[in-house]
Amino acid sequence: MQFINIGFGNMVSSAKLVAVVSPESAPIKRLVQDARDGGRLIDATYGRRTRAVIVTDSDHVILSAVQPETIAARHGAGEEVDDEK
Repeated sequence: MQFINIGFGNMVSSAKLVAVVSPESAPIKRLVQDARDGGRLIDATYGRRTRAVIVTDSDHVILSAVQPETIAARHGAGEEVDDEK
């Protein structure tokens, strides 16, 4: 299994990613609020401004303080951490 760093030492499984989006639009804000109300929200911002919203295949929503472009570059550039060493 491979993981992607989403900031502050937090990792998410690359196999579980569905989308990495910006949090500014109203539909994404509703998605975050629905996840918060449903207990499916994971806040990995450490109190900083949310810059990316990550949606997983298990319908969990993760908030990150790292830009979506940075997360996508880490996913695409192979900067994953392989835990099978």
